[in-house]
Amino acid sequence: MSDDDTNVYSETRQRRIKIVAWVVIVSLILVGGGATVLALLFG
Repeated sequence: MSDDDTNVYSETRQRRIKIVAWVVIVSLILVGGGATVLALLFG
C-alpha cells in the first residue's frame, strides 16, 4: 500500500467520521429537545 492510497483512505474516513458525528449531535439535540417539549406538555 502506497502513501497515496493511505492518504485517500484517511481523508474519506475522516469525512465519514465528521458526517456521523454531526448526525449524532443533531439527533441528540432533536431527541433531547423533543423529550423536553413532551415533558413540558405532559409533565
